[in-house]
Amino acid sequence: MKYVFALLAVMGVVFSSFALREHYRTEDSPCHINDVWDCGEVNHSKYAAVMGIPVAIIGIAGYLGLGIIAMRKAYGLLLTAAVLGLAFSLYLAHIEKDVLRTWCIYCVGSLGVISLMTLLAVATYFISGTRKTAS
Repeated sequence: MKYVFALLAVMGVVFSSFALREHYRTEDSPCHINDVWDCGEVNHSKYAAVMGIPVAIIGIAGYLGLGIIAMRKAYGLLLTAAVLGLAFSLYLAHIEKDVLRTWCIYCVGSLGVISLMTLLAVATYFISGTRKTAS
């Protein structure tokens, strides 16, 4: 299971890296599809950084941390970290939907990855806990 989490963490790093590229891009965004889908607008908004740190860098660091935790099979810690990541990602989705009214395809991809990681972490945590108590 740890390799599934590691693969998802790599996917999350890729999505976050694309978002980081958009954060620093000065020319038009290639993923400006229409008024509803525009990665450039999202990643250049005032919500694209926390205390001066681009949200995409926070995402990269978070996914790397999740991957390391998964490889150590620390599923309780993985569950906690994934839930925190999901909460932050849902907050950002709220900003996209209700404040900016524009979505970033990379951010939505990242939301999908962290959602799946969280669901798998819940299942893995309880399955691994059940095995330990059954032994």
